[in-house]
Amino acid sequence: MEVKKTTVEKVRELAQPIADELGFFLWDVRFEKEGATWYLRVLIDKDGGIDMDDCEAFTRPMNKVLDEADPIAQSYVLECGSPGLGRELRRPEHFEVCIGDVIRVRLIRPDENGEKEFVVGLVGYDKDKILCQKLDEDMNGVENVEFKLEDCAYVKLNDDADLF
Repeated sequence: MEVKKTTVEKVRELAQPIADELGFFLWDVRFEKEGATWYLRVLIDKDGGIDMDDCEAFTRPMNKVLDEADPIAQSYVLECGSPGLGRELRRPEHFEVCIGDVIRVRLIRPDENGEKEFVVGLVGYDKDKILCQKLDEDMNGVENVEFKLEDCAYVKLNDDADLF
């Protein structure tokens, strides 16, 4: 029995070889509706960050492959870009590559102390939870804490904190 792939899975399979060839990390693929328009967002990254030339270098072959494979029946807008600062961690490889980084965790509901948002150091990951350390004012780990992913509204890299 053949398992039907989602649009995102199909596009990820098409995008991965292009990202590999260009030396990029395929961060995420999203197919999202905003208003009446569908957006196919392919987010790429590399050490040192992505610039407009990188986006263009990726978009040209991606457009060609999408035209040939035609994996999406309806009309959509293709956007290729960087996941940006404060990027959301959604896939296992996101968590694995960010171990040792400071992250922002927002819970769906407040915890037993009434807290809903945490800035913590990511120290580990498994399929159901993330292992973290609460940080003191000098950003040193002071207490272990874990969060079940099902309880998280989002988990983001906290590399944009100094912008606010």
